Amino acid sequence: MIILVIALIVIILIIAASCFRIVPQAHAYVIERLGTYTGTWSVGFHVKLPIIDKVAKKVILKEQVIDFAPQPVITKDNVTMRIDTVVFYQITDPKSYCYNIQNPIVAIENLTATTLRNIIGDLELDETLTSREIINTKMRATLDVATDPWGIKVNRVELKNIIPPSAIQDAMEKQMKAERERRESILIAEGEKRSAILKAEGHKESLILEAEASKQAAILQAEAVKEAKIREAEGEAQAILKIQQANADGIRFIREAGADASVLQIKSLEAFAKAADGKATKIIIPSELQGIAGLAASMGEILKKSEGE
Repeated sequence: MIILVIALIVIILIIAASCFRIVPQAHAYVIERLGTYTGTWSVGFHVKLPIIDKVAKKVILKEQVIDFAPQPVITKDNVTMRIDTVVFYQITDPKSYCYNIQNPIVAIENLTATTLRNIIGDLELDETLTSREIINTKMRATLDVATDPWGIKVNRVELKNIIPPSAIQDAMEKQMKAERERRESILIAEGEKRSAILKAEGHKESLILEAEASKQAAILQAEAVKEAKIREAEGEAQAILKIQQANADGIRFIREAGADASVLQIKSLEAFAKAADGKATKIIIPSELQGIAGLAASMGEILKKSEGE
């Protein structure tokens, strides 16, 4: 009896412990009572009835990622290629997720493949390779509408890889190689052109600098000559002023000394003598000096006679 009582107590404790549940963050528990949905537990501590209540499904509410295998699709211009997609989804309604769809992941994969074939079928190869964003947007909108009754929200759809046939890949590689060579030739030509332009501009700048230097040299030389002439003229002017000043001072001194007319006449004769000693071939003698000259001649004759006697 003791063993039975102990066993019964253990069983009761186990059952009681199973009635207490803690739902972690970003999770939800779907609860059934006798096989019927009764509610959804969110984050926190919960208690259920023993035996008649059970956790039908534990649902993760975080955003999840599904990477689907490459799917064969045919473009509008009949080119077969393989495209693999990545779907980012999140469960928003745990009840619908549990009861409205049998296998939601398989359903999303099939729906993705079907939607991708429909979209790529309306595009040509070049459009498919250059319109990833458009394809992603169309697929996300279509999948989001289709999965809404399942309690699933599709946040993003990305085309992971677009794999065209090998022949097209070779042609594309040759085209890309030719395009790279063309760009290289353009860059080389542009570089040579720019180099020639820079060289010409450098030569032009050099000629301009040389001309400017010559111009400045000529200007400086002209200014030097001008300055020399100005200084020479100023020197001559100063000399003339000095001479005139000296003459004026001499006359002033004579006047201050009280010289009479005979002294002034002698000074005039000295000036006339200096003029006569010059290189002039024609001399104009004032009338006053002519009388003095005659007097000097007469005095000279008288002196000669006196010496003869």
